[in-house]
Amino acid sequence: MSTEFDLGALLAERGAERYELHTKHLNPQLPRMLHTIGFDKVYERAEGAHFFDADGNDHLDMLAGFGVMGLGRHHPVVRKALHDVLDLDLADLTRFDCQPLPGLLAERLLTHSPHLDRVFFGNSGTEAVETALKFARYATGRPRILYCDHAFHGLTTGSLSVNGESGFRDGFAPLLPDTAVPLGDLDALARELKKGDVAALIVEPIQGKGVHEAPPGYLRAAQELLHKHKALLIADEVQTGLGRTGDFYAYQHEDGVEPDLVCVAKALSGGYVPVGATLGKDWIFKKVYSSMDRVLVHSASFGSNAQAMACGLAVLSVMENEQIVAGVRKTGELLKSRLTALVDTYELLADVRGRGLMIGIEFGRPSSLKLRSRWTMLQAARKGLFAQMVVVPLLQRHRILTQVSGDHLEVIKLIPPLIIDEADVERFMDAFTAVMDDAHSGGGLMWDFGKTLIKQAVANR
Repeated sequence: MSTEFDLGALLAERGAERYELHTKHLNPQLPRMLHTIGFDKVYERAEGAHFFDADGNDHLDMLAGFGVMGLGRHHPVVRKALHDVLDLDLADLTRFDCQPLPGLLAERLLTHSPHLDRVFFGNSGTEAVETALKFARYATGRPRILYCDHAFHGLTTGSLSVNGESGFRDGFAPLLPDTAVPLGDLDALARELKKGDVAALIVEPIQGKGVHEAPPGYLRAAQELLHKHKALLIADEVQTGLGRTGDFYAYQHEDGVEPDLVCVAKALSGGYVPVGATLGKDWIFKKVYSSMDRVLVHSASFGSNAQAMACGLAVLSVMENEQIVAGVRKTGELLKSRLTALVDTYELLADVRGRGLMIGIEFGRPSSLKLRSRWTMLQAARKGLFAQMVVVPLLQRHRILTQVSGDHLEVIKLIPPLIIDEADVERFMDAFTAVMDDAHSGGGLMWDFGKTLIKQAVANR
């Protein structure tokens, strides 16, 4: 009997048990949810912006692993970098030396935010946020963090403290001292700052939940208020960063905005090795790491590992060499304009918003009596069911993977790989138009599925 480990053989032998294994050993609600809405697919492989099933059918990915797959799956440059770094047999994570890859990635990353000076590497977006919260509190000597209503910054305890959705927070108290302010409300921000105990405001330039953008001028004005009161601005670019919105960072859409700390993750991984980065000003880092006694006051066991650093360097190289940001701007404008043109055509379609390839499609109460009665029925059962009714046929009938933007939201969020092209846009538009036609016909499979969702929603109450 061979003592070698054969991953391919293991998957061939046990891969068909995937849903049973999850049900027995992992989160039991995930397979239950996937079975309920018909998302219990079996994907055999993936390339770029497409999945392929056992029959060779391709599925268009408009989700990008919640934004992780910025360059799509298995980009050849990133894949080669990972092979290269493994073949080099580096003396990685000795903890008592300075390997070159972290310094090289930090140097390259900082060229895209020249007002920042230093980087801390962790392993995820929530860890990047945790770092920013700790650094802001220590650097200012103040305990309280402000965040915006409906914000999402992660699910570990510190980042959960600045999460704007009660559904994530319930049952996990006590959390850090925090206060929510409405996105865009400068008066509310000023009132909190006057209390003198605020370390920072953390904000997503475009919120992931619902795809709501900070109003024009808000970030710059908030920055001025914060600095006037000796508090910091933290930009959470975990999802919006690295080209997602048509600039390298979303805060760069507004002139004069220079956050004190910036959180990055997701797409920096190339889809292979988890990585998070917290970029900050020199004085903040020097205050946290103020002496040799404090050299390890904040660290991460797997932070700066060679595989993650190699993937990050490859990602930035691809972004520059393939002009990814310019491509996102062009493709995003095409997709958004095509969707916006449908708002006057379909009464169930209320709004299209966002930037680049981060687009929110919001549904709303129709005007016609027949559709309005069906809409009211869904809303009475659970808000958000209509958006789910759109997501399901997009996958089941048209093989396009999308997501509802948040619990109890009638919003679909599109965050595809940044490499999608015009043909992918046309494919999505054809499918979305077909689903909207069906929804407005007043009958058909969509509304039949809606009845199934209503039964499920009522049963879960």
